[in-house]
Amino acid sequence: MITSLIRRWLWVGGGIAALAARADSAEGTGSAAEAPPAAAAALPAAAVASAPDELPLSPELLAAQLADDLRNRFRLDGEFQIELLGAWTPPARLARAWRIAITEYPSAAGANMLVRFRAYGDGAVEPEAMLMLRASLWRDAWFTTEPLPVGAALELPRIERRRIDAFRTKDAIPSATPASNLIAARAIPAGALLTWRDVGPRPLVRKGEIVEVSASEGMLHITMKGIALQNGAKGDVVPVRNPDSLKTIPALVVAESRVQVRL
Repeated sequence: MITSLIRRWLWVGGGIAALAARADSAEGTGSAAEAPPAAAAALPAAAVASAPDELPLSPELLAAQLADDLRNRFRLDGEFQIELLGAWTPPARLARAWRIAITEYPSAAGANMLVRFRAYGDGAVEPEAMLMLRASLWRDAWFTTEPLPVGAALELPRIERRRIDAFRTKDAIPSATPASNLIAARAIPAGALLTWRDVGPRPLVRKGEIVEVSASEGMLHITMKGIALQNGAKGDVVPVRNPDSLKTIPALVVAESRVQVRL
């Protein structure tokens, strides 16, 4: 009987041991089977990262490309900005690259412009559209800092640079213009924007002053003194009198107190 009990104990123990072994094996297999889902979960992220970005045609992108085209078309000097006016419906689809081509330009650049254009998304064309634009052209211009009488030279610190919208201020003199070549053509108050109506060319010769008169022909070159009979800026032709013969001849103003005649 004792032998029979031992055999039964061993059999049961062996069965328990076998069941435990099978459980351990099942747990190990279960861990290995759970690994693929973790790896599979990483695949969509990698796929999204490698996919090309497709974007809508935004109003900001449209305005930027229209501004670049108009700036080049009209050769605008300064900070050119535009704002889209009115309703505009962007294309419904997305694209990796958008290109805008203006099909009808305004006759001139100004504060308000009407344009027709087409949009190309990845090479595919969209229907033609039309938009009204509000534009600004910011650049520096000359302003007076004190009252200027007629004939006053335009020089620092009598004048200074300030920023203006050139589309809304007509005839303003850009600060890139050498002001030293200009004088006030009329009385100008302090703080005024200088326009081309306010100024005239600075005379290099003045009426009644002695000027140097030069003439040349081939290897022959002579100089003499003469009297200017009127004011003249560079490039002007003024009458000059010979103080000895009292003859008057036309002469070209070439520099300060210097004129040139042809023999």
